Amino acid sequence: MTINQISVFLENKYGKLSEILALLGKENIRIIAATVADTSEFGILRIIVNDANKACRLLKENNVNANLTDVLAIITESAAGTFAATFALFTKAGISIEYMYCFSVREKSILILRTNNKESALEVIRRHNLEYITENDLINL
Repeated sequence: MTINQISVFLENKYGKLSEILALLGKENIRIIAATVADTSEFGILRIIVNDANKACRLLKENNVNANLTDVLAIITESAAGTFAATFALFTKAGISIEYMYCFSVREKSILILRTNNKESALEVIRRHNLEYITENDLINL
């Protein structure tokens, strides 16, 4: 039920993001979803790719600070209010969302979530019959 995500810590310098993306591209690693959070000194690139273990190994071999993280991927309708209703279920269970990002495929949205309590979040998903996507399904989109 969890997805492997790679978190890459980057110096906030011109061209660093391009270098990372080119490195992955040369090895035919396909980026499925990505987000960048930045400050004045560094940034965090979070990516979901078609081969997370290979990508993480490649990055580390090239002296890039990268880590694998488990995240959740929930499928929702791409309609107004759907995200709010989904997040309310986690809030009612006392679960904090540390970060999220999303992307859409046709009429569906896929929310990528990191919570403060993965086991409780998985229980919310099961209890409310939330639709989720596995890593293999995500790779095959």
